[in-house]
Amino acid sequence: MSAVTRFAPSPTGFLHIGGARTALFSYLVAKNLGGKFLLRIEDTDRERSTQEAVDAIFEGMEWLGLKSDFDSVYQTQRFDRYKEVIAQMLAAGTAYYCYATREELDAMRAEQMARKEKPRYDGRWRPEAGKTLPEPPAGVPPVVRFRNPVEGEVVLDDLIKGPIVFANTELDDLIIARADGVPTYNFCVVVDDWDMGITHVIRGDDHVNNTPRQINILKALGAEPPAYAHVSMILGADGAKLSKRHGALGVMEYRAMGFLPEALLNYLVRLGWSHGDQELFTRQEMIEKFDLSKVSSSAARFDMEKAYWVNHQYLKSVDPEVVVPEFEWHLRRMGLDPANGPSLVDVILSQRERCRTLLEMAEKSHFLYADLSGYNEKDAAKHFNADGLHALAGLYKTLKALETWDAPTLHAAVNGFAEAEKLGLGKVAQPLRVAIVGMAVSPPIDQTLALLGRERTLARLDAAVAWARSRASA
Repeated sequence: MSAVTRFAPSPTGFLHIGGARTALFSYLVAKNLGGKFLLRIEDTDRERSTQEAVDAIFEGMEWLGLKSDFDSVYQTQRFDRYKEVIAQMLAAGTAYYCYATREELDAMRAEQMARKEKPRYDGRWRPEAGKTLPEPPAGVPPVVRFRNPVEGEVVLDDLIKGPIVFANTELDDLIIARADGVPTYNFCVVVDDWDMGITHVIRGDDHVNNTPRQINILKALGAEPPAYAHVSMILGADGAKLSKRHGALGVMEYRAMGFLPEALLNYLVRLGWSHGDQELFTRQEMIEKFDLSKVSSSAARFDMEKAYWVNHQYLKSVDPEVVVPEFEWHLRRMGLDPANGPSLVDVILSQRERCRTLLEMAEKSHFLYADLSGYNEKDAAKHFNADGLHALAGLYKTLKALETWDAPTLHAAVNGFAEAEKLGLGKVAQPLRVAIVGMAVSPPIDQTLALLGRERTLARLDAAVAWARSRASA
């Protein structure tokens, strides 16, 4: 049977970095085995689930390119199916009604804790041979509980953690439908995985204790349990629980920070998994080489500096056409029109060696798509002196006389002017940068001039000379 995996987030918040890694691992397992990947929204917690969170999950998954091979599933649309299965289990005797009130259960747990016992349901409404149950109390809506086996054990052969054994005596009778008829998480997951033919469940290790209960329900339904793999948590670089200061952010916040989706996936796949010493992977390489048996059972550590490094490697090496849509997104987010300036590919090629993120690239390229709003005060004070003004005035004449406007021609013109004036290149290039960029930092000056274009360059040179002279005479 072909592999089918699923990512099943609860829409009670945005898609965070840990969830994105789980989604990626599930996606890679499916694709590595030639199977399919499913996105399932587990929204039975109707009080906490929000449409905003659902939209954020879809937005994050789409940005990362982790596309479901099926129409997305919502648990709230499957209530009739859950009720059908519960009715079958009640008829088969693998589930039963429990009329214990909240007050009775609270008192039961208090007594157990007083005896230093593990708090657990005591089976008071569980049908047993030779046991007489009381009449159901009037006005008390019952919950439905799963009749968990009381003998034997559940052996979980975890694909990451190895074999884990649970004694059935440690598992009490789980509620599978609340008093209002709404099915519970552990039950819905089981029915969904069964109906959807899920072959591999990859999820966080906070679900380990749910797994033996789910396996027992599947066996009671006559279903073959899927293979399970529980991924260890992600810690901060300092070993502490991952928090916002470490990088525990929503996936779309990484987009706003200037990460490429493929770079973020590349960083996430290396959190707990490795393939020799290889650091950078294309998506196809991830699919071909990913293996759950190589995923560490120890917690991974999130290192933001390493994430930036991976992103920079991508920016420097991928086809700039791949970067264009994200770069354009950042420019528009800054209120800039990409059509009001040079080719995005040309800008990416000129900026990518010195920019770790697309946000940084967009900020450093602002001058190419909008008029200058002023000059860096420190840079202007340093470079708009008498020598700088002389250089700018001379450069204006030199550049205006050029018939060809490209980087090689501009390089020769600026260097020729510096030699003719017996000035070091810095004495010429730095005032020129401040005049056309607004600061003394830019890509190589010939590239900067070529990108900015003749008209804007000459207009800014003229404006800078006028501004500097007005300041000098004030």
